[in-house]
Amino acid sequence: MRTTVLLSLIMVALAAPISADVTSGGRTIECFCTDSSGGRIELGESICLQVDGRMFTAQCQMSLNVPMWRETQQGCLTGSYNAPQMSPFPADIPSLG
Repeated sequence: MRTTVLLSLIMVALAAPISADVTSGGRTIECFCTDSSGGRIELGESICLQVDGRMFTAQCQMSLNVPMWRETQQGCLTGSYNAPQMSPFPADIPSLG
């Protein structure tokens, strides 16, 4: 009988949904990462980080109930484009005469 009760309790515990929320004293603690300027980055978001002169893309993830940055790729994608500088004057137009 004792073994049956123990097995039943174990099965109930394993069947309970696992939550990513951290609670303390019945209160939910929000988990997030911060960027280099202290801005809030939500779990699952990716940003470009520069550490020790190296740039890489990292994602905010949980590890052992602690938010942390995990490198997802080397280098960073950027949305900026530096167009080549164009002279306002045509370059060396041959004379017609």
